[in-house]
Amino acid sequence: MKTSTKLIVGLLLSSALAGCFRPIVYLQNRPNYPVDIFYTNERPERPFVPLRELEIKNETPVVAQQMVNRRMVKRGNNMQEKELLLARMSLQAKNLGADALVDVQYSYYTSMTANGYVLKGVAAKYRVEYEQQ
Repeated sequence: MKTSTKLIVGLLLSSALAGCFRPIVYLQNRPNYPVDIFYTNERPERPFVPLRELEIKNETPVVAQQMVNRRMVKRGNNMQEKELLLARMSLQAKNLGADALVDVQYSYYTSMTANGYVLKGVAAKYRVEYEQQ
């Protein structure tokens, strides 16, 4: 076989095998936080009382690893960093006696010299409702 024919056959075979590959994401491996987490578009089914607004924020200078050809290619935090921030905030909420964090919002910002993030949420306690008999 010619070299070009071998190359074409190899490319076809590798693309066929790549088409069969499916990455598997296990949804049951979600982080387990000490309180229930509800983002801005979600609400607990149980009535609750807000206890206190919580906020975690940080700003750091832009580093060379974030830049390629004077363009910023890495912004914000990756999923593991976000999960760690949320775990930290959920522990703060638990220490306040909260059962949940509601209205959780994560945002990041960048400029030419700095990037940062803000994680906000409201620590909330579920109401205990007694049935009258």
